[in-house]
Amino acid sequence: MNITFRWYGRDNDTVSLADVKQIPNVKGIVWALHKTPVGEIWSKEEIQSEVAYIRSFDFHAEVVESVNVHESIKLGLPERDRLIENYKQTLLNLSEVGVKVVCYNFMPIFDWTRTSLFHPNEDGSTSLFFEAEKIKNIDPMALLQEVKENSHLTLPGWDHLSKERLQILFEQYKSIDEHKLWENLAYFLNEVAPFAEKVGIHLGIHPDDPPWTIFGLPRIITGYESYMKLKQITASSGNQFTLCTGSLGANPNNDLLSIFNDFIKDAPFLHLRNVKTFENGDFIETSHRTADGSIDMAGIVKILAENNYSGYVRPDHGRHIWGEKSRAGYGLYDRALGIMYLNGLWDAYMRNE
Repeated sequence: MNITFRWYGRDNDTVSLADVKQIPNVKGIVWALHKTPVGEIWSKEEIQSEVAYIRSFDFHAEVVESVNVHESIKLGLPERDRLIENYKQTLLNLSEVGVKVVCYNFMPIFDWTRTSLFHPNEDGSTSLFFEAEKIKNIDPMALLQEVKENSHLTLPGWDHLSKERLQILFEQYKSIDEHKLWENLAYFLNEVAPFAEKVGIHLGIHPDDPPWTIFGLPRIITGYESYMKLKQITASSGNQFTLCTGSLGANPNNDLLSIFNDFIKDAPFLHLRNVKTFENGDFIETSHRTADGSIDMAGIVKILAENNYSGYVRPDHGRHIWGEKSRAGYGLYDRALGIMYLNGLWDAYMRNE
């Protein structure tokens, strides 16, 4: 188990690499060029600069999260071929500095969605929280204005959008159902996955978060059947998965132990975190400890140990504890506690082998 830590860069993160270095057994940093616009080629110079800085703290930089997929590719627009070529060039540039895994997702317009970033917990900490009924009753156009005003609602990927651009995207997606989105994903993977394999990179698609339709936009990477379907698109080793316990676990119908048992060999990168789900569709992110949420984290790590998993693992969203001020879900303290919990489970299981 190759433990890593997601980091947003020198100018974009409250956590320093000097801080991360003090967490036992962290071997690598999961990084990206967050300021490069989606669809543009990541320059060799910027890549080399970031990797050199990460390595100066004795971390590897073998995992990138994420090289985002342009909306025109998801929509299947004519300019997708040019954008796919840009994507390939970025992969080539990354391979030249030793990157082994690139995480990406295929969610329309935005990334993970929550209704509160700092929902209070009984112990005094705060967590990311999803209230299902609130999302059902929100007009996306009104939501955009709230995002612009730094409200409690945040939708990653929307902060750079204008109301006019968002309206155009929603209009374009009216003609894209799940079947068409699958077709566009297959087109992308058939072009990019063999190239990624050629340059020694595994693409790992991240599940949709939460794994169900929001705002009438299709979401297709939602559980076991999705992974079966993905494997049928192309047998290239470039076509693999980033399994995320938190994203998949938001839907109690997903049997995570079965998913990990059957697809762990196709997953070079894992996000491990816990969530507590409720019957009304709400969920809240908890500590990583099994007893604190709805996910059998101990069972997941047992599967990793039984398979002597050597891929990359990172703790995912943490609570905000001990008064830390940080990017929502991405502070130092609770993710460090999560790493130590994962270390403890791994050590105990490996000793019993």
